[in-house]
Amino acid sequence: MGPIEIVFHSGYGHTKRVADAVAEGSGGALIELGQDGELPEGGWDRLDRAGMIVFGAPTYMGGPSWQFKKFADASSKPWFGQQWKDKLAAGFTNSASMNGDKHSTLHYFITLAMQHGMLWTGTGLMPANSKASTRNDINYVASFAGLMTTSPADASPDEMVEGDLATARAFGARLKAVSVARG
Repeated sequence: MGPIEIVFHSGYGHTKRVADAVAEGSGGALIELGQDGELPEGGWDRLDRAGMIVFGAPTYMGGPSWQFKKFADASSKPWFGQQWKDKLAAGFTNSASMNGDKHSTLHYFITLAMQHGMLWTGTGLMPANSKASTRNDINYVASFAGLMTTSPADASPDEMVEGDLATARAFGARLKAVSVARG
């Protein structure tokens, strides 16, 4: 099994913080898309060698950022050669609102993974959904298909909710465990 590669775009730094936390939990490596949606040098080769590819982007207007979409469209070349077939896949997104239609972004990632013949991995996390739950609990946003985090529109990346970052690290640990189990 190859390494875990986390390919993501971050518009204002919040999604990068989430990517960092997922990498911390998974031991994965980051591949940050540029502000023009391009992979850095060697990015395609790293994705081809990966055993798991984790997609990440902010949710803007109910879907991933255009920079991520540009990358996804450019992935038609590895798609044509079935280069990502049977790799593990997962995804995460952040938006300013508690819901913010983040599920649409995760479904976009799932569809992209399915088109590539990849195997999707969800969070495996129980939600924090009791009256005693607080915003700092693991999986307070209660997502199963992939990781969802929320950053208020007027909060800097340094002001992100610690519970969301802890959830990102737990999600990363799950991805590592699934990757190791697949061997």
